[in-house]
Amino acid sequence: MVRLEHWAWYSIALNVALGLAHGLITLRSGSLAVATEVLHNVVDLISAIALLVGLRLATWSSARFPYGLHKVENIVALSFAGLIMLTAYEIGRGVVFGSASDVEARGWMLAVVAVTMAAPLVFSYFELRVVTEANSPTLSADARDYRVHAATTGLVFVVLVSTWTDLPIDRVAAALIIVVIVKTGWDLLRDAMCVLLDASLDRETLDRIESVIRSDPAVIEIQWMTGRNAGRFRFLETGITLRVSELGTAETAVARIEAAVRDSVSHVDRVLVHIEASPSTQVRYAVPVAQLPDSVSEHFGGAPHFALLDIGRGDGDVSAADKMGPRWARHGWGIRSPRHVRAEGRRWRQSRS
Repeated sequence: MVRLEHWAWYSIALNVALGLAHGLITLRSGSLAVATEVLHNVVDLISAIALLVGLRLATWSSARFPYGLHKVENIVALSFAGLIMLTAYEIGRGVVFGSASDVEARGWMLAVVAVTMAAPLVFSYFELRVVTEANSPTLSADARDYRVHAATTGLVFVVLVSTWTDLPIDRVAAALIIVVIVKTGWDLLRDAMCVLLDASLDRETLDRIESVIRSDPAVIEIQWMTGRNAGRFRFLETGITLRVSELGTAETAVARIEAAVRDSVSHVDRVLVHIEASPSTQVRYAVPVAQLPDSVSEHFGGAPHFALLDIGRGDGDVSAADKMGPRWARHGWGIRSPRHVRAEGRRWRQSRS
């Protein structure tokens, strides 16, 4: 966790540096596009502070919040999206209602803008490598926002260069920046809302988990499986059918399956495995059988024997009829009724007395 918090502090420092550099260029050049980048830097500085707070809160748990505060990261990512949309609004208002001004560009300004374009791109590259390992949605949002920085600062660079060719594209570049910012904000909003609404894990992750579970020799069938994200962590629940009947053996198999899932899929916080009963494919009927062969007793309570027949649910096949049907009475097969057992007991006691 300390490593992730370090990245939040790095993000704060980088936003301060970018804001100061762009602010200096705005004062000397008068460019509207550079001024929009300054506003973008201010918003991102607030977001970086929220990132630090979110990373710390996400690891807390208590008796009142037994599942932890993992989704705080997604709430922070949602706030990122809102601030990005606000940035787009402020830039758009400046484009529509702002007054035109002459833009002055010099060589040192281009050099500074080039550095401020490369720095976010390099930072986002290394931050995304950490995201791959940590699976943090807030760090992912921060890294994607720095990619936007690199793109928008590139447009600012084009604006400053265009002043040497007398091409007034300052407002056009600002409008393009708005489009890029809105697209990033929408992507962050969509991803954060999917997690907050408990959307399912992605299909690739679920398929990998299913393959791990099916590879266990004790598993007969996976009857159902669900999974969700919460912050950087994953939660999984599944119902399986086992080919073991002893409780101790079944518990050992469940523990083995949970360990295998954790080993194959990273950032799994909890795995719940439910043992389900095997689905029945047949219905068993008890048929009263008379003493004479090949006859069914008319009196259920007075029948001397009962036949057990397994009837298929789907095809209606009688699986036990050929082997045990009409020959029960002749050979004494089937289940004897309690009434006749009691009657024979009384006769035996009378014969002994």
